[in-house]
Order: sequence, then structure tokens, then C-alpha cells
Amino acid sequence: MAYDKFNLLKSTAVPLPIENVDTDQIIPARFLKATERKGFGDNLFRDWRYNPDDTPKAHFVLNNPIYKGKILVGGKNFGSGSSREHAAWAVYDYGLRCVVSSFFADIFRNNCLNIGVLPVQISPEFLDKIFKAIEADPNTQFEVSLPEQTFTILSTGEMETFGINEYKKGNLSNGFDDIDYLLNLKKDIESFADTRPF
Repeated sequence: MAYDKFNLLKSTAVPLPIENVDTDQIIPARFLKATERKGFGDNLFRDWRYNPDDTPKAHFVLNNPIYKGKILVGGKNFGSGSSREHAAWAVYDYGLRCVVSSFFADIFRNNCLNIGVLPVQISPEFLDKIFKAIEADPNTQFEVSLPEQTFTILSTGEMETFGINEYKKGNLSNGFDDIDYLLNLKKDIESFADTRPF
């Protein structure tokens, strides 16, 4: 399944300064029955967003209209816990295209990269600057450049680079998942196969 191409993203950000956010908090286990990657955004952080009677919790950041954008800024150790890929699906389905943290759980990071969400790992010091910028002005704009592998606070020009696997970088820039990547090579694979003896 192809996803949105990711090259340059300019957006405001949603702050979630909580450490050790695990995948059960991102998408509770009771919502994992679906097999299609649709509808999970409605239940992103479900137990933090809603009361038992389904009314929104006013204090939770996703229910605060002053915070918006396609970037989620989380605390250290984001995406820990179980390996459920539904957590990344929920992030994407909600409309977020980038998650920023000073540390990601490896499986969550890879699940994000597989579906078009860019996990940007930065230093704790720079993460703190981002949170302070949002606190000072919720409309602060940020720029995420995949080609340059940079995250920039546009109001101050402060910037930090981030790492990414070259294969995943290519897939994100083309909007590919692993299957799309192989399908894109179909003609080359067939040409190579034609040169092989049976």
C-alpha cells in the first residue's frame, strides 16, 4: 500500500511531554481486531483522550484546539512496550506524519518507517527547546527535511540533524512500503530472471 510521499514538511506541532509512552497507551489492545489500516486514528491515545462515557477529556492535548499540526513531539522512550504495528497505523490515520523524540523503541520506529511516518530522533537538549518553543507559541512552525535530514525551529533557525536508514529514506521519499519497492523493481527483476537458466 503506497503512502504519502515525504520530502519536506512544514507544520505546527502537538506537544506530548510524557516519557515512556508505550504502544498500549498509543492504541489500547481492545482496538486491535481490525485488519485494515483504517479507523485507528479515532482511537489514538483513546484512554487519555476520552472518559469511560466517551466524552473528551478537556486536559488532554489532542482535545485542545490551540495545538494542531502534522508533527507529534513526545518525551523520551516513545513507542515502548509491545510490537503492535497498529500503534504506528493510529499515528498515521490520525493525520500525523512525523513523531519527534529523544529516543524511540526500535520496533515502533521501524513500524513508523514502514507506513509513511517519519520518526525523528534528536538530542534531549534540542527536544527541550522544541517543547519550550511550542509553550511560548503554539503556532510555532517547524520544518522537517528528509533529503537534508534536518529538523528546524523556524522562528529561531535552530536546527539539528537526524539519522535514517537509506533504504527507508528512499521509500519514504517515494511513498513506498516494502511491497511497493519490490513492485517498482518488477521490470528489472523480470529482465534479470530472463538471463537465468531454467
